Amino acid sequence: MADLLSGIRVLDLTTVLAGPFAAYHLGLMGADVIKIEVPLVGDMAREFGENETLRAAHMGPSFVAQNSGKRSVTLNLKDAEGALVFERLLKSADVLLENMRPGVLARLGFSPERIADINPCIVYCALSGFGQTGPLSSRPAYDQIIQGFSGIASVTGSSEPVRVGFPVCDTMGGYVAAMAINAGLVKSSRTGRGSYLDVSMLESALTAMSWIISEHLISNRPAMRHGNDNAASSPSGTFQASDGPINIATNTEVQFGALCTVIDRRDLLEDPRFVTRSERKKFRRELSAEIDSALQARSAEQWEELLAEVSVPAGRLLNVEQALNQDQIRERGLVHDLVMDLPGQPVVQVLGSGVHVDGETLAPSSSPPRLGQHTEEILIELGYSAEDIAALRERQAI
Repeated sequence: MADLLSGIRVLDLTTVLAGPFAAYHLGLMGADVIKIEVPLVGDMAREFGENETLRAAHMGPSFVAQNSGKRSVTLNLKDAEGALVFERLLKSADVLLENMRPGVLARLGFSPERIADINPCIVYCALSGFGQTGPLSSRPAYDQIIQGFSGIASVTGSSEPVRVGFPVCDTMGGYVAAMAINAGLVKSSRTGRGSYLDVSMLESALTAMSWIISEHLISNRPAMRHGNDNAASSPSGTFQASDGPINIATNTEVQFGALCTVIDRRDLLEDPRFVTRSERKKFRRELSAEIDSALQARSAEQWEELLAEVSVPAGRLLNVEQALNQDQIRERGLVHDLVMDLPGQPVVQVLGSGVHVDGETLAPSSSPPRLGQHTEEILIELGYSAEDIAALRERQAI
């Protein structure tokens, strides 16, 4: 864990993926992240995943992956005393992150205006599928729904629309929220005034499609599916070596020349169909067939090495296990061990951050919390006595 956000307290009032993902990365950068969960229920992600041991302990893999390093407090916002605890938490915090449906927190008595009155410096980020306003704002949204609404599925695959194989809209929304929160913290530190941030997963997904969107908006070209081919250049896409597929990207004339030299097909440089960038795109299928034929001489790994020597981007198509076990990832320390102290599951592994700070990888500071594990600890920090805490438990406010 780095100290970039040391001293910053984040209230994480989110569930499942996009919000917890954002808060997790703030925690990796040093923030004190307090996860606020519904008593007895908690984040539904605690029940997600295929590991039965973890699920039985309400620590499902999906929860573990995004909540390590956080502290958990259970709180009933529908109870008057629980609401007062939340108000005290707000006064102590620098950031509030929530992903309820628009208007829910306001109906519980905590509108953006009231939150700003309670803590004028707080950075309040509301992360939702469609944003806080607009005709779709009240609809529920999961990642696959946003992939459809954003057009991502429409440009993925070869013939029919296909969803991306991981929740890209959730994680993109989480990254955008974390970026916005950090910007809000800079403003707050300089001016003493907080911000209300409205982050839409749909809009985040659309902005991530920048090149495709720009072709539509600026060049007036309809977005199309190209499968494994790079629409912007040729030869650029997935090709077949003797033992399987390999990705090769040539975006410049120099790279195309280097590729033809390495595969011993310099004759392609003189072929009138392939002389210019535009001609190579026009005759993409024919050029790819010629390259596939030449690539049969060696394995994908051998071509990868040979092409790297001449600065042509190339790489095998790895599965997830291979990707995690490659030397590049191991040396950079992206995967971290966490002690769980559960029967049959003493240790789990989670990912850190793609950011290194001062040469160090970012790792979670602790294992993911049990539901409500830190409730008493946090209430004591807020000034509650043992008697106060007992009374709150009696009325099921915590």
